Amino acid sequence: MDPTSRLLSDYAGLPGTWDELFAEDGTPRAPFRRAAEALGAQNRAGFAVCQGLAERALLNQGVTFSVYSDDQGTEKIFPFCLVPRIISAPDWAALERGLVQRVRALELFLADMYGDQRILREGVVPSDLVLASKSWYPQLRGVRPPGDVRIHIAGIDLVRDPAGTWRVLEDNLRTPSGVSYLLENRIISKRVIPDVLDAARVEPVDTYPTRLAESLRSVSPVDPDETTAVVLTPGPYNSAYFEHSFLARTMGLELVQAADLFTKSDKVYCRTTRGPRPVHVIYRRIDETYLDPEVFRPDSLLGVPGILRAWAKGNVALANAPGNGVADDKAVYPFVPDIVRHYLSEEPLLAQLDTWVCAREDDRRFVLDHLGELVVKAVDEAGGYGMLMGPQATKAQIAEFRKRVEAEPRKYIAQRRLELSTAPTWVSAKGRVEPRRVDLRPYILNGRAGPWVLPGGLTRVALTEGSYVVNSSQGGGSKDTWVQKPEAT
Repeated sequence: MDPTSRLLSDYAGLPGTWDELFAEDGTPRAPFRRAAEALGAQNRAGFAVCQGLAERALLNQGVTFSVYSDDQGTEKIFPFCLVPRIISAPDWAALERGLVQRVRALELFLADMYGDQRILREGVVPSDLVLASKSWYPQLRGVRPPGDVRIHIAGIDLVRDPAGTWRVLEDNLRTPSGVSYLLENRIISKRVIPDVLDAARVEPVDTYPTRLAESLRSVSPVDPDETTAVVLTPGPYNSAYFEHSFLARTMGLELVQAADLFTKSDKVYCRTTRGPRPVHVIYRRIDETYLDPEVFRPDSLLGVPGILRAWAKGNVALANAPGNGVADDKAVYPFVPDIVRHYLSEEPLLAQLDTWVCAREDDRRFVLDHLGELVVKAVDEAGGYGMLMGPQATKAQIAEFRKRVEAEPRKYIAQRRLELSTAPTWVSAKGRVEPRRVDLRPYILNGRAGPWVLPGGLTRVALTEGSYVVNSSQGGGSKDTWVQKPEAT
C-alpha cells in the first residue's frame, strides 16, 4: 500500500490547540497507540467506503433531527464522523469524579432554592441574580419531589483548553438531548470498524437504556416493581422525536403524548384499551412552560392539566423536575464552584471558563469595552443561537450586541474565546482526515442511589473548517466517544 494513501499519514493538528489523538511531536498519545495503528492501517479509499456505509446505516435507521432555523423544519440526517474520539481510562476516571461532584452539588442547590434558600441568605450566590432567572418558579417552592431527586438526567458540556485541561462549558439540567445519537454511533462503530474498536479496548455504552429505566423507577412513589413509567413527547414534529421514540423503545416504556394522559384526584393516569392505568413516573421531553396549562401557559396543548398538582402531592415523579433551569442558567454558572464549596465542603474537581456577568456593573463595563475580543452569550438561548463570537464578528454585529447588552444586561454573559481541542475528522469533500474542533457532553443519571456516569458521551464536532460552533443545527456533527477500559493489574 502506498504510505501516502494511509488514513493518518499526513495528519497535523492545529497550532495552539490540544489534539485528542496526537501529541505535539505528531506521534499518537501513549494510551492510544494501538488504536492509532489500527486506524492508520486503513487507506483513504477504503475508509471513504466505510464512512458511506455508516451514513447509509444512519439514514436507514431514521437517525434524524429537525432544523427550525430555516423556517421549514427541515429533517436532516445527523452528521457523523467515523473517526472516533478516544479518552484514556485515567483521564476518564478523574472526569467522572468531577461530574459526580458537580451533579451532587447542583442537586443540593436546587433543593435549597425551592426550600429554605440558605445559600441566598448567606450571600454565596447573589439573590437578585438568581431570583431574576426566567427559569426560577416561586410557585414551586416548598415542593419535595418523589425520592428527593430533581436532576434525574444531566448533560454537562465540556471542552479542553490548549493545556489539555477539561473545563465545564455549561450545564444542562432540564431536558438534555443527544444520548440516542451516542448509542447509535456505537452501533455503527461496531459494524463498520470493529477491528479498531477492539484494538482500543473500549467501555460499552449499551447499558444506558436499562440504567435509565432503573434510575427512573428508583424514584417512583410506589414499589419499583409495580411502577408504570412513560416517556412524554410533544409529538412527531418535535426536533428530537427520534430520540424520544428511541429511548422509549429501548427502555420498554410507553411513548405517550398529552392526550394519552389525564389527572384525577391528584393522580396521573394513561388511557389504554383496557381502561385507565395509573402512571407513577414520567420522563418528560416537553419544556416545562408547556407542561401544565393550570400552572404555566394556559394555551398549551402539549401539557396535562393538573400534572403539577400530582407531582407536588408526591403521586408522580417528573424527570427532570420542573424548575431545574435556575441551576443551569448561564448567569448562575460562574458561581457553581462556590456552590460546590458551600454544600460539599470540597474544592471543585472540574475547572470552568472565566466569565463576566453583564448584570454586574463592573463586568458589563469590561464586556462593552472588549466586545471584539469576547464570546457573548444570551443566558436563555441554546444551540449556538443568541451568541456573538467577537473575534470573528463584523463591526455591525458588534454594534448590534452592544445595544442588546445595554438594554438587557441580565440576559448576557461573556467569556474569552477558548481554543477548543481538535480531533482527527474525516472530510468527505477532500477525501482525507483533518483537525476539527470538538466538545463533549457526558450523561449522568441520578436516582435514589446517587449519580452514575455513562462511560463516554456525545462528542460534537464543528465540521466546517475554522468553526468553533459544534451544534448540529449550525453545521456540526458527532463522533463516537471511546472511553478505554483500565489496564489489567
